[in-house]
Amino acid sequence: MGEQLKEMMDLESQYMMHTYGRAPVQFVRGEGMHLWDDEGRDFLDWIAGIGVISVGHCHPKVVAAVQEQAGTLMHASNLFYTQKRGELAKKLAGLLGREQGNDAWKLFFANSGAEANEGAIKLARLWGRLHRDGATTVLCTIRSFHGRTLATLQATGQERFHKDFLPSVPGFAYVPLNDIEAFKAYIDGPDGPSVAAFMLECIQGESGVWPVEEAYLQEVAALCKERGILLICDEVQTGLYRTGKPFSFQHYGIVPDIVTIATGVADGVPAAAFAATGPVADALKPGMHGTTFGGSLLACAAALATLEVMETEGIEANVNEVGPYLQQKLAGLPHAVETRGKGLMWGLDLDLEIAPQLVNDGIGVGLALNATGPHTLRFLPPLICSKDDVDVMIERLAALITKA
Repeated sequence: MGEQLKEMMDLESQYMMHTYGRAPVQFVRGEGMHLWDDEGRDFLDWIAGIGVISVGHCHPKVVAAVQEQAGTLMHASNLFYTQKRGELAKKLAGLLGREQGNDAWKLFFANSGAEANEGAIKLARLWGRLHRDGATTVLCTIRSFHGRTLATLQATGQERFHKDFLPSVPGFAYVPLNDIEAFKAYIDGPDGPSVAAFMLECIQGESGVWPVEEAYLQEVAALCKERGILLICDEVQTGLYRTGKPFSFQHYGIVPDIVTIATGVADGVPAAAFAATGPVADALKPGMHGTTFGGSLLACAAALATLEVMETEGIEANVNEVGPYLQQKLAGLPHAVETRGKGLMWGLDLDLEIAPQLVNDGIGVGLALNATGPHTLRFLPPLICSKDDVDVMIERLAALITKA
């Protein structure tokens, strides 16, 4: 262990709350797919800051945009008009699918996925009070993950996240993902009239990469429209080409009422948003929702540069070429049982409970890995990942699995 790492571990042990079981490595520099630690060791990054580093570490265009903006004006608050905020909203509205007309997307900028989801929940409850006879319940899915604030934690359909923070925030209920009969039973049951919105991830990321089924989501969308229930797609982890399209819901031929956006939008600078179609967005009036830092000039500059790189450097094509190759190679690893995902978002289940061990062992062979459970590894590399990167990772990981 290097002296720099030991010093940092001692400082954090003394002065920081122990909320993470950190791997024993200190990263000090990044470029593209690579990270370097304080001892100069080179790592291939297969978690990308939990899906945040979309166009690679320290992409020159993003770095230049951040440097220029930092030297001009970083923040002026949402009490005034500033440059770039409207441009970014228009750009994201276009990626969502509509820029103009009565049904155009309108956005609210925040700082994190949890904040974006919190705003979506507030908007859904407001809409339910105004247009669905006072309905306030947000129906969510079992195994989902929507954030760490009290409300988004309660929206998360995993009991293990709730038990330490009781009493529960009221107004949430849960049904299994991909079980249309359970969904129908709830909205047709005695509690159905209280449902303002149904919130789901098209691929559940934090619980192990569990995709929604196309027929299920299409039927859910039709039922929501028929009953006046808002459909919220949490695209915090799946958005911005992670699955091979701008947003994962676009694989399924549906259009949600509210979409939440975060992680990969600004290549490492904290930035997020929730978007709603015109009539739903218009329910929010001045004073109903706000943020101090959301939509800052620095965040907007980074996001605009990131989206420009995505458009001009073939990110979508790369994800659609490398993603299936990664899945094929993962499926061929020793002890592989199942692969799940889309694009460059994959979960790998093994028949041995060695996933956390592999994360630790990966440090010794230059791999930054992530486990979501004892059997499951999750892969969220930067979207610039190449087939050569896949080959290097697979060779090293196969050796680790064989030795475990």
